[in-house]
Amino acid sequence: MARLLSVNVGLPRDVSWQGRTVHTGIWKAPVKGPRMVRRLNVDGDGQGDLAGHGGERRAVFVYQVDSYRYWQSQLGRDDFVHGQFGENFTVDGLSDAEVCIGDRYRIGGALFEVTQPRVTCYRLGIRLNEPEMAALVVRHGRPGFYFRVLEEGEVEAGDEISQVASGPEHMSVFEVNALLYMSPHPRDQLERALRIPALSAGWHRSFDALLTQERKGGTTTGCRAHRGVRPAPGVAWLPSVSRIAEGARVRKRDLADA
Repeated sequence: MARLLSVNVGLPRDVSWQGRTVHTGIWKAPVKGPRMVRRLNVDGDGQGDLAGHGGERRAVFVYQVDSYRYWQSQLGRDDFVHGQFGENFTVDGLSDAEVCIGDRYRIGGALFEVTQPRVTCYRLGIRLNEPEMAALVVRHGRPGFYFRVLEEGEVEAGDEISQVASGPEHMSVFEVNALLYMSPHPRDQLERALRIPALSAGWHRSFDALLTQERKGGTTTGCRAHRGVRPAPGVAWLPSVSRIAEGARVRKRDLADA
């Protein structure tokens, strides 16, 4: 049985980064006791960039303790604390490879639906003091995912997480994330993703744009798939996934949270 290990919240703050000030809500910290989860947010939480964060389809960000362990090994660190990846819920279980877009889960008194993978931006690198972190999350396929809140209610660390419904098409968070960011972009898989009602609008528009390009005879393999196709608001594409694989630096314009 999956379990909620920590509920993490934090209000936006100004931080200094590379000689400028960044307004960000990525600093989250665990809270004790029950916490109300509402349609747009967890009580006490906030986002710094409302154009790229939050909203009904991105009300709660979920990250797995297994991914924490993975990054501890990869980065040789032992100083991680829950909430450090900007997540509202730190969970035991619910891996990106198993959770599907449209799955529904009951946690405490609230009901949730999975809507999209997280699109990781440069702010995570600021929080972890790892400039390449956004690129590494994409490269290693450990994005975590967002919930929308179908029924508001209180949740608390220690609550069991019960799946109450499966998403149509049974496309995992990992699969959907890879379909956008990694080649190839098969037509049948794009069509499959577009049939998922729960998928966030930005991701839907981006997949629709790729599919339209393919139908017009454009290639959907490799980074050429992104040429001439503008990403939808709230969804960022990487100019070159191969650059990420080579460990190139990722700048602010390369990635934006969604």
